[in-house]
Amino acid sequence: MIGTQFKWSRTEKVLARRVFDKAYKREMEDLTNGVRAMLADNADGWAIWRIQECLSEQRYATDNKYDYRYSVLISVFGRLLGEGRIHATDIEGLGEDKLEQIRSIADFIRKR
Repeated sequence: MIGTQFKWSRTEKVLARRVFDKAYKREMEDLTNGVRAMLADNADGWAIWRIQECLSEQRYATDNKYDYRYSVLISVFGRLLGEGRIHATDIEGLGEDKLEQIRSIADFIRKR
């Protein structure tokens, strides 16, 4: 089923956008909290440069992870589910064909 082009209903598109945005917001909140912790632990004065490096790395990783094209959204949700960024209940309402593929990808991610 990898490479399968799924058709998205209007309802699924609305749900997918909500789940995607919620996961992205959580990820940004976690990043913000991490940066705050790094600033608080600025004993040597170099925290700002470590933060800059961290943000550059996270920007690259985040840009690669959060891709809202429908052609890759199943993989994105599979990864997010596997990483614990979303929960199975978040994606209830998607078609069973999509859920099956998302779960399969999530299982693969968890086993790595």
